[in-house]
Amino acid sequence: MNYDVIIIGAGPAGLSAAVYAARGELKTAVFDKGIEGGQMNLTDEIENYPGFENVVTGYEMGMKMKAQAEKFGAEFKYEEITAVSLDGYCKIVETANATYCARALIIATGASPRRLNIPGEARLTGRGVSYCAVCDGALYRDKVVAVIGGGDSAVEEAMFLTKFAKKVYLIHRRSELRAEKVIQNRAFANDKIEFIWDTVPNEIEGDPTVQNLKLFNRKENRAFELPVQGVFIYVGILPNNNLFESRLDLDEAGFVKTNELMQTKLPGVYVAGDLRHKPLRQVVTAAADGGIAGWSAEKWIEENDEHFPKGTCDIMKKHMR
Repeated sequence: MNYDVIIIGAGPAGLSAAVYAARGELKTAVFDKGIEGGQMNLTDEIENYPGFENVVTGYEMGMKMKAQAEKFGAEFKYEEITAVSLDGYCKIVETANATYCARALIIATGASPRRLNIPGEARLTGRGVSYCAVCDGALYRDKVVAVIGGGDSAVEEAMFLTKFAKKVYLIHRRSELRAEKVIQNRAFANDKIEFIWDTVPNEIEGDPTVQNLKLFNRKENRAFELPVQGVFIYVGILPNNNLFESRLDLDEAGFVKTNELMQTKLPGVYVAGDLRHKPLRQVVTAAADGGIAGWSAEKWIEENDEHFPKGTCDIMKKHMR
């Protein structure tokens, strides 16, 4: 089946791109193997998205964005993509069920926080376990929270959390931080932060929300518990770039480099949202990326219309077989 635009990923970036592309009267398809919303679905309460006076769940916001895209004619396909061809004027997308073609491709597969993979983590995600202090920090006003990690992000987010929490424990498996010295010094000077060194988490407990952390001090060979109401995990973030990493320009962490129009080095291929090299990964920035990508794809198709004679994609699909 042929489309003007195929969008891979139905998080806020992909959904926003679908709204803009479909509203531009482009035949648009959005592919995702799961439900709409992406990482938003891990958040019970979103309170920093403009226009929503009352908090909304990530799931609810995803459904609203999908309904808006469908209103303009976007189609949604729940199929896992197995292969892509990004070269030329016809982009080919293959799934286990079919082969699809588009004039432009918007990649919005996002990124995933690296998990600790300890008991309680998955069950309590969104119920006290978080991977984003900027997203959820305000929900922990006057509460006690723990931050797991020792890099720049962990230390910076621990300091951010002190704006709300009455106490922040920063738990690190080593005896010194990996963060830049200037960031470390600011954290050491903050009397709301207490450092727990040489320690790893073994389990997160609580029902229905986080209540306790089970920890192990490797230096002292000692197990102990820490009552907390929130756990923020910063042990790395992984870009979901498996299908594209050898074909696009990546930074040292594997995120895709684009220009301000969300264009990659390949004509007609755009990247939006958390997969992109950027300083802030939030629902609002992902949605902005998606809007720009959808608009850019529309303009690119208009400017290159002569390269898309009738049947071009059908010819390409036969060649792929």
